[in-house]
Amino acid sequence: MKLFLLTTLTMVAFAANSLLTRAGVFGAGLDTQSFAMLRLMSGAFALMALCRLNGIRIQGFGWKRVVSVFGLALYIIGFTDAYLVMDAGIGALLLFGTVQVTMFFGAVLARETLPPLRIVGSALAFGGLVYLVWPWQDISRYPIGVLMMIAAGIGWGIYSLAGRGSAAPLADTAANFLLACLVVPLVFWAMGADMPMLAARAENWAGIGYAVASGAVASGLGYALWFHVLPQLQASIAAVAQLTVPPIAMAGGMLFLGEALTLKFTIASVVILGGVALSVLGPRYLVKSSNAS
Repeated sequence: MKLFLLTTLTMVAFAANSLLTRAGVFGAGLDTQSFAMLRLMSGAFALMALCRLNGIRIQGFGWKRVVSVFGLALYIIGFTDAYLVMDAGIGALLLFGTVQVTMFFGAVLARETLPPLRIVGSALAFGGLVYLVWPWQDISRYPIGVLMMIAAGIGWGIYSLAGRGSAAPLADTAANFLLACLVVPLVFWAMGADMPMLAARAENWAGIGYAVASGAVASGLGYALWFHVLPQLQASIAAVAQLTVPPIAMAGGMLFLGEALTLKFTIASVVILGGVALSVLGPRYLVKSSNAS
């Protein structure tokens, strides 16, 4: 029961990132540059504090770290900017589906062995994504929002691929957040945007609070909790657990942000999440069945 509750709390924390970002940049009106930087800095602080409390040293700055920081920066910028124009539930589903498709193509490029069910499931999830985002006007007032969330999904997929097999995931995440605090402002500057933090108005305590909560709690503590429960979960259960994030974000958006549930979103959710479940769980089920026989 304890493991179930901790896993549920972790999935709620992941979904909360969508709700807090949507509330911060759209509801409270905090500029996206400031929100992104506040989230990164508070997340880095929380993760470094956890490493210090557990006696974990932050080290290692090889080429994988460069890839990880690039992926994290792309995710943070795209994720934050997309929620200016996109509902929390739709954004979470689009992000989740894009991450899975990105990781599938990463496996193809790495020439990993791909069971037929994984190919079919990934194709189904990709088809669900196409249905969700076409025409773009159905889910976002501006096409740029869709593109930014797809970029965020690609970034998180790259981040996940680079971090597979990490011997110290908590320390690595802390280092990645810390270095992203240096990289993201440069990216904003290169894009011609206002420098982060300068545009934030001191009286916008609501937006600042949402950003800090997203970074320190939903990201920092959420990731730390995930690393705690992940070794105790079977791979199939961990995969299924993550399928709950978009529906939780959708429910939260309806309850707290007044977002509406549409038929198109419902159909896309079933197709995308069903495709991911088939891709992740199908091959394992066949292996177990063949071993049992």
